[in-house]
Amino acid sequence: MNLNQVTVTLPDLDAGWRFYVGLGLEPIVDSRPDYARFACPDGGATFSLHRGEANGGGTTVYFECADLDARVAALSALGYAFAHGPADMPWLWREAELTDPGGNRVLLYFAGRNRLDPPWRVQKPPQA
Repeated sequence: MNLNQVTVTLPDLDAGWRFYVGLGLEPIVDSRPDYARFACPDGGATFSLHRGEANGGGTTVYFECADLDARVAALSALGYAFAHGPADMPWLWREAELTDPGGNRVLLYFAGRNRLDPPWRVQKPPQA
């Protein structure tokens, strides 16, 4: 199984469009005011916006960036407001957090091999 699509709900897809295009996502479908879909610039995942009431809070989206510190600096210069800039976390990821126009948490991060292979990874049972 491969996760390839995440959709978040926003009341204003024009604001969401500007926000996510500004982060570097590449537009695929523009059916505003109801729907928009983007390709992530690295890998094969897609990301969508769907019009609806802002609920945010319960949704957190993670975008991995090999150039995290430089990307956060560039986005900050463009006016993106971060809740916190790049910081080393106890789970061995480096993260920066901001909120999209619908109240969804967005984390830009770099985990490298620790995303799938942290030192505390659960070991697979031996094959019989």
